[in-house]
Amino acid sequence: MTESGLVIVDKPSGWTSHDVVGRMRRLAGTRKVGHSGTLDPMATGVLVLGINRATRLLGHLTLADKEYVATIRLGQSTVTDDAEGDVVETTSAAHLDEDAVRAALLPLTGDIEQVPSSVSAIKVDGVRSYARVRSGEEVALKARPVTVAVFEVTESRHVGETFDVDVRVVCSSGTYIRALARDLGSALGVGGHLTALRRTRVGGFGIDRAGTLEELEKELTVVPLDDVARASFATYELTEAQATDVTFGRALSGVDLGVPGPVAVFAPTGTFLALYEQHGADAKAIAVFV
Repeated sequence: MTESGLVIVDKPSGWTSHDVVGRMRRLAGTRKVGHSGTLDPMATGVLVLGINRATRLLGHLTLADKEYVATIRLGQSTVTDDAEGDVVETTSAAHLDEDAVRAALLPLTGDIEQVPSSVSAIKVDGVRSYARVRSGEEVALKARPVTVAVFEVTESRHVGETFDVDVRVVCSSGTYIRALARDLGSALGVGGHLTALRRTRVGGFGIDRAGTLEELEKELTVVPLDDVARASFATYELTEAQATDVTFGRALSGVDLGVPGPVAVFAPTGTFLALYEQHGADAKAIAVFV
């Protein structure tokens, strides 16, 4: 059986995240495969997959920040806020320049309230929003807080009456880049949508560590669970007695983990055992992985 850990995939365009999970189940020889956050079929780049016991760790990794490079076409709005949807409105963007775009980026940077795209996977009364839209419903999703640490222009060019802007975005999990494109176009009064999207980093895992499906088929590279935990969380080294308690999920009395939030605790052998967090004078288990 393939060892527990993460596989960092460079997702190809046209594949759903579920398609990639299906391929990985065959490559890894296990049904226990999951992903830490979807990528739209149009998008490419870093998709983090968990194998075997690491699937249980994925839910604790989704708060990591993410980095993207994208192209936004200003002057056209689409029903999906990206190039896969029909154009619903066209307005000349020939007058725009990078200075105007940079000024419009400022209110979309920092801690903001973002209304997700109506064709997102968010559930409304148990049904995916995109499914409701495809069935002809009007869907209005509620704004949610996200953090956009970086939203910057890297290049631009006029294409007829439209203005294509290449951007780099660093943001919190749950941020919709399509919605940023839509809102940028709206702020500039010309509409906008996403024409290209590539995720270059999820937390500490960059595109330089990702393999294409073809490469992974030749050699399946798995980041071991121990390494994932050390790279993703603060750590605490246990004594033998504490390690025994942790394997049973017991609280660690009088232990100060030193930081708030999840901490990866390790046996004296260096094996990752569990995630713990501070509760007063004690440390208590969030999830045990043995």
